[in-house]
Amino acid sequence: MKKLLLTFLIFVLLVGCKENEENFGNSSHEFSLTHNGINREFLVFTPSTYNSAYEFPVVLNFHGFGGTINDYALYASMQTIAETEGFILVYPQGSLMNGYSHWNPSLPGPTNKSNADDFGFIEVLIQQLSDDYSIDSEKIYACGYSNGGMMSFGLANHKSNLIAAVASVSGAMLETDNTPNHPMPVLMIHGTSDGVIPYIGNNDYTSVESTLSFWRNFNSTDSIPNSNSITSGGNSIEYKSYSNGNNGVSVEHYKINQGGHEWFNLSYNGLNTGELIWEFFSKYDIHGLRE
Repeated sequence: MKKLLLTFLIFVLLVGCKENEENFGNSSHEFSLTHNGINREFLVFTPSTYNSAYEFPVVLNFHGFGGTINDYALYASMQTIAETEGFILVYPQGSLMNGYSHWNPSLPGPTNKSNADDFGFIEVLIQQLSDDYSIDSEKIYACGYSNGGMMSFGLANHKSNLIAAVASVSGAMLETDNTPNHPMPVLMIHGTSDGVIPYIGNNDYTSVESTLSFWRNFNSTDSIPNSNSITSGGNSIEYKSYSNGNNGVSVEHYKINQGGHEWFNLSYNGLNTGELIWEFFSKYDIHGLRE
């Protein structure tokens, strides 16, 4: 595996759950899972329509390198769309490595910068959510920004039994020999002027186009996309959708010309970044395109 600027790993098996005193908004609560004195925090937003008599979808949204859940919940806010559309929104907190929070998007190995397992944390987190809330286990989605986008791809490859679809904003997929056990809907939003994770790739990261090609091939989608281009807020946005994959899944991409390394403040057909992600997720469950 290539040397990676942001390849991260934590080995944690987590038991127990406690609610902290800090809240983020009236419907958001911060929790932690603790194992051997190590706390892993996560912020849960429940819509006002939540009723335990019904099963609700779940969106996991992962912050970037060095991020915190409270800052990221403001920066990449999806609470409004979660309230409107009625899904449970979860912001997990990455653990520290050399003083910086991070996510591990790959399995343990000699090239990793730490020797732990974030996949284990997310697996136990999902189990805890299932215990505490009424969730639809066939509608659990993962998205994230930068290193969080890497984590979403890592879950797609290594924990596909838990994840119905993924989205990456200014992120990259790390090399892996593992593949999902079901067709995986994938959305990528990326800027052509990203100076951290270059659109065309570099020695550390694969290009956006090669990642899209991987998922098109894996899902057996159409080779020719449906496409559209608009100008919004001074940005030229190119949209491509490769449809008709196995189980009806698609691979979709918003190319932000001259866009940098960010969670984009954009409007495409009246939808912002979080709304575009939910519009994509809501088409699928773990079996593929919903009828």
